[in-house]
Amino acid sequence: MAFTLPELPYDFAALEPVIDAKTMEIHHDKHHATYVDNLNKALADYPEWAAKSLEDIVAHIDEVPEAVRTAVRNNGGGHYNHSLFWQMMTPDAKQEGATVERIEKEFGSFDAFRKEFAAAATGRFGSGWAWLVLDGDKLAVVSTSNQDNPLMEGKKPLLGLDVWEHAYYLKYQNKRADYIQEFFKVINWEFVDQLLAEA
Repeated sequence: MAFTLPELPYDFAALEPVIDAKTMEIHHDKHHATYVDNLNKALADYPEWAAKSLEDIVAHIDEVPEAVRTAVRNNGGGHYNHSLFWQMMTPDAKQEGATVERIEKEFGSFDAFRKEFAAAATGRFGSGWAWLVLDGDKLAVVSTSNQDNPLMEGKKPLLGLDVWEHAYYLKYQNKRADYIQEFFKVINWEFVDQLLAEA
């Protein structure tokens, strides 16, 4: 098996009350696990692709063999996005660091960024993600559909929010906007800073 499900960096209940334990358990152990299983199945006959890093596969999705490209896009994207997502949250969130400072400069204020990010997350019709990315040498807010990822468009993801219904429906039902606002309480800015430094 080329790809494996990463362990959560905290227990299922760690992000309560923002994200409930049952949602975390289903999201990680069922949804994310299924993406990993399906990615391994899709690449079973393509060992040269299975040997690549997940980031490399996602960044070069248009070069994946056509017969499995859609499966790899959906499941490889799902595995990559979720592997980042778990690390982008922490029960010990502190709104500080290099990225927060840069956000304040480039967006005018943290509040302006927050509004733009929330608009991208609320405005994504159906399933998808909202992202803070590094686009060239500038920060930008984008959204992607389904399990697509900014790497597929040559941008570096720094912060992502899953707005698929399975990410929030048990607790928030149809109130996606409430879930988005609560997410800001658990952002792991230290991890986001690491991604920015690597980029």
